[in-house]
Amino acid sequence: MNGPEPRGKELKNTGYEIFVGILSVLSIVNIVLLYAIEDPDLDTVLLVMNVLLSVIFLADFTYRLLTSESKTRYFFRQFGWADLLASLPFQQAKILRVFRLVRVFRLLRAHGAKNIARSLIRDRAGSALLTLLLMGILVLEFGSLEILNIEQDAPGANIVTGSDAIWYVIVTISTVGYGDQYPVTNGGRLFGSMIIIIGVGIFGTFTGYLANLFLAPKAAPPDPDTTAPADDERSRASRLHALVARQRTTLDEIEALLRSDET
Repeated sequence: MNGPEPRGKELKNTGYEIFVGILSVLSIVNIVLLYAIEDPDLDTVLLVMNVLLSVIFLADFTYRLLTSESKTRYFFRQFGWADLLASLPFQQAKILRVFRLVRVFRLLRAHGAKNIARSLIRDRAGSALLTLLLMGILVLEFGSLEILNIEQDAPGANIVTGSDAIWYVIVTISTVGYGDQYPVTNGGRLFGSMIIIIGVGIFGTFTGYLANLFLAPKAAPPDPDTTAPADDERSRASRLHALVARQRTTLDEIEALLRSDET
């Protein structure tokens, strides 16, 4: 009980660990942007992203806590307390997300590059889903900042604040398109088209993943004949040998009769 928890239990799905690691990097980048740039529109976008990332990190903490062999070990010795505090939407606690990034890096390095690639290939559906979810989060943040940068100063623009930009990206990436916010420049329209394509890919993959998860046939229960104990296998082999021996005896008797008829 006092030894370290096996890495196999501490390491979750490889694609999931990479997903959490990249989100941890993103949250740290957001901290730097928040303190390095004074811009109310940027602050609005980062506030929304902070709430979203906090929800994801809180779900990650809950998942790790429930699946840990020892909840006490995870909370106190594997920096679970840092995960909990870092998931709270407070500026002072965000720096604790470094612990999450360090743990992901340590676990993946111990897992090995070949095992990481093998795990990602083996779980292609899950890896593709996490990749598109990550892309959606990145588009939500940096797409909002970019569309605001393109449209904000254009004549007749209606995307002029951080709130406008976030709303436009959300309704566009979800392919809803209310039409209350829209780009008026060619660059903005081109960028909006890219967001629509990404949104279609995300929701299409998500729908296919759910369909495969709920509608795929379950694995058939093991056949008792094919999973018989070793004693049954040996008894069948013995019977087979006896049958072969009897067949040989019968063949010898037939050959003897044929020879006697010839003579």
